[in-house]
Amino acid sequence: MEFFGVELSQIAFLFMVAVAVGGLLLSVLYPYFSGSASTSKRVKSVTESRSASAKIGFRQRLLADDPKDARRKQLVDSLNQSESPDKARKKRLTLRLMLQQAGLQTTPRACWLISLAIGAAVANGVLIVGLPLYAAAAAAVVGSLGLPRWFLKFLRKRRQNIFLTDFADAIDVMVRGLKAGLPITDAMKIISTETGPPVGPEFMEIVEGQRIGITIDQGLFRMFERMPLPEVNFLGIVMAIQSKTGGNLSEALGNLSRVLRDRKKMKQKIKAVSQEAKASAAIIGSLPFCIMAVMTVVNPEYLNPLWFTRLGNILVAASAAWMTIGVLIMRKMINFEI
Repeated sequence: MEFFGVELSQIAFLFMVAVAVGGLLLSVLYPYFSGSASTSKRVKSVTESRSASAKIGFRQRLLADDPKDARRKQLVDSLNQSESPDKARKKRLTLRLMLQQAGLQTTPRACWLISLAIGAAVANGVLIVGLPLYAAAAAAVVGSLGLPRWFLKFLRKRRQNIFLTDFADAIDVMVRGLKAGLPITDAMKIISTETGPPVGPEFMEIVEGQRIGITIDQGLFRMFERMPLPEVNFLGIVMAIQSKTGGNLSEALGNLSRVLRDRKKMKQKIKAVSQEAKASAAIIGSLPFCIMAVMTVVNPEYLNPLWFTRLGNILVAASAAWMTIGVLIMRKMINFEI
């Protein structure tokens, strides 16, 4: 049977296919149109959050009931607080802070003026000797930027070494004062009056800061800014942990004193062991200059091509660069930090 030129069986087949596809789409898309899918998602999220909060609450109750875990958490928080300022401090080492660490009362402006004067004097000296203008410019840069910085680092390192020499004894004074019944503030006051610089003035800063409301932890934080040493950081960590968790402060400081003395002994041992390598590096580094001095005395005209020809100047500059790289590599190899 035909209907408008199409067989009825074909029409029935197409109708059944359309109904089947429509039913499948309706079964899949009906929850989204009716809102039941969003309702089920909301119910599921609420039930999961309740179960998770119930689990977390039970765990928190267990941790709250255990004083050891609470104390461990306090210790971890104290250590994290003591380590985060250290990273921030390393990023912001300004000229003012370097002057404080070197123990100088000079302002940054005066330091820059002195550096410019040194650079001008070095450049004039190079011009008077007869070297070219570019050598005078390089000497001015080295004299204004290199020499003052090197001098500040030298003073800073020397002050830190003097501080480490007396720091363990200062901790022992605090331990004896605490065992005798003195408060920690009075023990620090004794150190500030009886110990020479730089240990005495540093503890005096803490004592005077307490008079205006600065806590001991904040005072030790500022001391570490002026004296960036691991030993000072150890003292700050011990005081911070003791103030938050309690305990025998004299015993903790006694252990700290022993650790500081052991570190000092280890540094001296490393210095003694590496002294042979340092002597060898000094001989190797000074050998070219010694040979040059001897050749200048024996035959003064032998080295004239190095100083009065363009190729000789290039060779001298390249040799100086390679010598500098070699000295820095040897210095890195023989210096040990603990």
